[in-house]
Formats: sequence, C-alpha cells, structure tokens
Amino acid sequence: MTMSKYLLGVDIGTSACKVAIFSTDGRVLSQASREYAVHHPAPGHVEQDPEEWYRAVCEAIKDCLATGKIDPKAIAGVGVDGQSWSAIPVDRDGKVLARTPIWMDTRAADIASETLARVGFDRIFEVSGNGFEATYSTPKMLWFKKYQPEVYRQVHRFLQSNSWIVYRLTGIMSQDKSQGYGVHTFNMKAGAWDDALCDELGIDRAHLPDISECDQIIGSVNAKAAAETGLAIGTPVVAGGLDAACGTLGAGVVRPGQVQEQGGQAGGMSICVDKALAHPKLILSFHVVPKLWLLQGGTVGGGGALRWFRQELGGAEEVLAKAEGRNAFEILSREASTVVPGADGVVFLPYMSGERSPIWDRAAKGVFYGLSYATTRAHMVRAVMEGCAFTLEHNLRTSAETGVSVNELVAMGGAANSEVWTQIKADITGKRISVPSSDTATTLGAAILAGVGTGLYKSYEDAVSSSIRVTRVHEPDAKNHARYQPVYNLFREIYENLKGTMRTQAETPIEAKTE
Repeated sequence: MTMSKYLLGVDIGTSACKVAIFSTDGRVLSQASREYAVHHPAPGHVEQDPEEWYRAVCEAIKDCLATGKIDPKAIAGVGVDGQSWSAIPVDRDGKVLARTPIWMDTRAADIASETLARVGFDRIFEVSGNGFEATYSTPKMLWFKKYQPEVYRQVHRFLQSNSWIVYRLTGIMSQDKSQGYGVHTFNMKAGAWDDALCDELGIDRAHLPDISECDQIIGSVNAKAAAETGLAIGTPVVAGGLDAACGTLGAGVVRPGQVQEQGGQAGGMSICVDKALAHPKLILSFHVVPKLWLLQGGTVGGGGALRWFRQELGGAEEVLAKAEGRNAFEILSREASTVVPGADGVVFLPYMSGERSPIWDRAAKGVFYGLSYATTRAHMVRAVMEGCAFTLEHNLRTSAETGVSVNELVAMGGAANSEVWTQIKADITGKRISVPSSDTATTLGAAILAGVGTGLYKSYEDAVSSSIRVTRVHEPDAKNHARYQPVYNLFREIYENLKGTMRTQAETPIEAKTE
C-alpha cells in the first residue's frame, strides 16, 4: 500500500510562527502556531532572536505531527517562508552573533542617509529597483559594520528569516531569490548579486549566500533537526521565500495582472507582473514563481491596528466574546457594520509604527480625527478598518503610475475573515475582492514550493488548480465607493497637514516632567 504524500509549510511571522501540513489538494490536515517575543531595547530598535524562531518552529512541527497523527515519513517536502528584511549575522559554525533587526527596525536611519548622500539614489535604484530605507536589510548590515565591529568581524553570512530556518533544518546556508530585494546589491532584473554595487555600498560580497530559486531543494532534514522537530531524516527542504510572496502564491496569484491583498499584522498588496516594473515609492521583489515579479505596497496598518484597539480599548468586546463563545474580532466587525461608510467623519491614520510605502515616513504617527461626544466605539472600530483600507488605496493609486492595471484583488490574512472589513476594502478601492482560504494562504504557498520542488505538482498552475478554492466574493458598491472619495481625500490631507509636526516631534520629543 502506497503511503499518502503530504507537504509541510512553515511561516515565520512577526508575532508567531505558523506551521501547517497539507494534502496535495490543499486540505489542512493539521496546523499549529507558537508565539515569540519582539524586543525593543532602544528607540528605533525592534529585534527578534532567531533561536526563538527555531524553537517555536520545532514545537509547532511536533504539535502538527502529533495532533494530525501523521507519519513523518509521509511528509514529501518542507517549504519555509518568512518576514522580510532580516539581517541575521551568523558565524562559520552557524552561531547567531546577535539578535536580528526586523522589518520595523529603523536604527540604521543615519546610515541610510549617509549612504544615499555618498552613492546616490539613482545608482542604487537602477540596480535594486527599490528605495534605500533604514528598514531594509542593507542598512542593517552596514549598521553592524559601523556600530558592532566585534560582531561584524565574526560574520560568515547574513541570512534571512526563512533561510535561517532552512539552515537549521539542513545545515546549508542559502538565499532565495524572492528575499533578495532586501539587499540593494541584488540586481532586480538579472536576479544576481551586483559585485560593483557591493563595493560601492561597502557590503562584503562574501557575506551573501549564493542565490537559489525558491522551489530549489537546498538539502534535507539532518539527524539533529529530525530529533528536534520530529521530521524524518532525509525529508527534502526547499529554499522557500518571502512571506508576502508565498501568501501571494497561496492565494492563487500566479499570472501577470493578478493582485494579492494582505491583511495580516501589517497590510499591503502584491501585483504580479512579468517584468521588473519599479516605482521609487513602492517595493519590487521577485515572486516565488520563476520569471515573475511582485510590485508591492507594504503598510504598517493592518490587523495589528485592530489588535491594538481590541487590547487597549476593547474590554467590552472581550467580555462579550467570552460570554457568547465568539472571537472578539467578530464582535468588533459586527459593531463596525452598524456605522455608515465614512464613520460619520471619524478618520484614523494607522501609522502606529511609522509607515512604509508609499509615504516612507518613520516619524508618522497614528491619529484619530473627528471625535465628538456623538462618537461611539463602533465609529472608532470602523475608522480603524477604513484607515487601513485607505492605505491600500493609496498604494494602488501609486502603482497605477507605472501603467499597471488592477481590476480584482485576492484577499488573504486574518483580516480577510471579516466580511465587513473586506467589503470596506472593496468599496474604497472600487475593486472586486475574492477570498480563498485566507488563514492558510501563506503556509500553503510555502508548501506549494515544496510540492513543485519535489515534483508532486507538475507546475504552479497545476498546484493552484489542485489546492486553492475561492470561498466568497465581494463586489464593490458604487454608491459607497463614491461616498468614500472625499473621505479618502481627507485622510490624505490630515497626514499632509500633520507630517511636519510629526517629524519635528520625532526630532525633539516632549519630555515628561516630574515635580
């Protein structure tokens, strides 16, 4: 009797790792997650410990195998995706030399400014197709070089989040193509390191692993990793890729013109294109699917903004959720549905940790505007949802400047579970939104890479048709779309009027005084 073949996907998120085991038709056989800490040791410093990631992955894999009662030998391959813009310094023996700055970290702002002044934006953009912001991997590598030379001297390779997990599973250091965009010496058209720009930026080429296709088998689970995870020795492990790109694949976006809309901890969108279309205010990366790119908008405003609201101001919803045996986010969505589009003039800027594209302002702050005695908590909840949707619209309008046409979005992430929030996004953007199995899109994308790499799928088209199904569709309401236009303009105006104050305040913050 032939044993069934399954695929395992690992997702290294910002607040937790998620692991899921899939059948080849996309069914989730088991899934588990484990949280880990985010460290804020100094202003602008946002770090995580890669060793904590790995421990969490080991626990989650063991949990998946046990709860799903799955024979480890039935796992045909492992795919790993992860958050972007890490800079994990490891020595020749694979020891992590320091916690990695993550995508929210802005410690290298001075280095980014100095490097831009020295090398020039045009030269960097010509090769990388991306702006030179402190949050990318490159300035963080240079930060170690300048401020922690004792660490830098020991560096053998700088790894990304997924390549670190792949290393721990296989003992082989790698760099997948989709994560290359975080390092500006990666030529976005050629898909190769640019040695000349390495020299100009001061990046040691030897610190950069060789580039692999995302579905390339890097190695197999070794004996140590097998003991730590419960996986079988010899299980193939592919290079994996960027979380947003794997989520895009897991949502079924594999053809030019398709768009993934992301509603996880952060928000954003990924437009699939067949050429390296760059925009200085957006993000360009390779897709995990060969010969395709993703023109992306990445925002801070997403599920994290609503989670903050729930934790700090949603005590009533928490109590009600427990009483009804429901999720607090469902209660919040229900409240938001009772308020008219535009939230009666309450507008929220979701810049809770600065903002990425397209404004690229690390000094930006979250703002509620339009509060009055008539304002209810429901107004504020809807305003949070609408504010995050406005950032999506801002990125879509910016992408249109490249000539890209977008007609339909495919939603993924926890926010896509909210029919109210998804409809708000459809109404604000004026785009049709389809929703596949949103909770598992990213881990499914990672698993599909393993399925293609090991030959379980003939092609990416075969994988998508076999494993992905749309669960619902949201059509935009024309009246609501028209109603949102002046609100969107107000949203943009509020930021434009406040950005000077925000930047001044970031430079000279008000200090608390004690008597």
